[in-house]
Amino acid sequence: MKKMTVREIAQATRGQFIGTGDLEIIIMKEVVHITQDSREIQENSLFVPILGERVDGHDFILDSFEKGAVICFSEKVITPPEGKGIILVENVKTALLQLAGYYKNKFKIPFVAITGSVGKTTTKDMIASVLSQKYNTLYTQGNYNNEIGVPLTLFRLEDIHEVAVIEMGMNHSGEIHALAEIVRPDIGVISNVGVAHIEYLGSRKEILKAKCELLHFMGKENIVVLNGDDDMLSTLENRITPKISWFGMENQKDIYANHLEPRGIEETKCDIHTPKGMFSVVVPVAGNHMVANALSAVAVGIALDMTLEDIKKGIETFVPSKNRMNIINLSNGITILNDVYNANPVSTKASLDILARAEGRKVAILGFMGELGSFALEMHKEVGAYVAQKKIDILLYVGQCGSEVEAGAKEQGLKEVYCFATQEELWEKALDKIQKNDTVLVKASRSMKLEKTVEKMQGVN
Repeated sequence: MKKMTVREIAQATRGQFIGTGDLEIIIMKEVVHITQDSREIQENSLFVPILGERVDGHDFILDSFEKGAVICFSEKVITPPEGKGIILVENVKTALLQLAGYYKNKFKIPFVAITGSVGKTTTKDMIASVLSQKYNTLYTQGNYNNEIGVPLTLFRLEDIHEVAVIEMGMNHSGEIHALAEIVRPDIGVISNVGVAHIEYLGSRKEILKAKCELLHFMGKENIVVLNGDDDMLSTLENRITPKISWFGMENQKDIYANHLEPRGIEETKCDIHTPKGMFSVVVPVAGNHMVANALSAVAVGIALDMTLEDIKKGIETFVPSKNRMNIINLSNGITILNDVYNANPVSTKASLDILARAEGRKVAILGFMGELGSFALEMHKEVGAYVAQKKIDILLYVGQCGSEVEAGAKEQGLKEVYCFATQEELWEKALDKIQKNDTVLVKASRSMKLEKTVEKMQGVN
């Protein structure tokens, strides 16, 4: 990050500076690193003490000073050591957002913001892969897509960066508004409107409204990239201020794909049509939803004046993030489709579509899908039915709503359905049902931590 003085930080957050020692020297010290994790403190860091569910970061302020922090945010009056200071703020998270907005404004580069119910991270990674063919691109790492992660991503900006790709997640209304206010994107991308987080928002209409908070700080000079195949997003035509760039496969307005040619569980070839012309490309991850992700990347690339050759190269060299449809080939002939990072009904069905392409026997190891609220029973039964409809041979299920999943699968004719309360029970009673040359999909919500089952199958630990 670029250096900021303690004075700058206090002014940007409208906080009260409190120091011990020569205050003029302290307030002119330069911060070169910002973190909310006291274990990551470096010399001349700003420590941001977040109040979490289990731990209050304020308990680590004095430890942070010992490790080299020069300044800390604080919601409590604390006497810092000699030569150090605190910036007293009403709310640490709000101060972090304010500082990130101030820091972001130091950079006169295009900012691309991405949200959606399903596949935000893959969409972000695909867009970053494309833009990196021409630009030095900063992009969100891991799951740093919330009110803490987005500011920390922005603080990674350096003068070398030519474009920034920022992922924005949410559980409740108002959250994307707060992130969009500091990022103020030049290009926005909404990949889809599904049922993720419907427990908190109540309906897809409310989810659409929450996703559209991305547009609150965009004007007619900006571009929003929308999935024209999504029934909710398609209602936005002629209703929003930014210029729309549509993408899709059924919707053939601006950027679209046709002649899709699935190639097993590994990739899909297709033709992509754009205002600049048409090109054929091999999307190196299977699934129509991955083609949709590629189309959104094409739209952003064109908006940022890239050639079709560079866009094609960016798609074909894309590598998915860890635990997102990674293909693992075991020495015993078993193929694992490791898609454990998260799950909801839409993404689970998309992953089952890929599993259905596999040769030989197909096994689905699925787990509980969270944040569905009153829709949970119905949607788990629906997924169970879908497993059977895709002709999957065996379904192994872990966690809550097992009886609904089993009922849905068996009503559609699947006989081999086994449900377990825990992964350990699954390991003990059912892993031996997987045979040589089987293809196995492993997928559940993040809270289920089914990567442990993937490791078990690999013989790790």
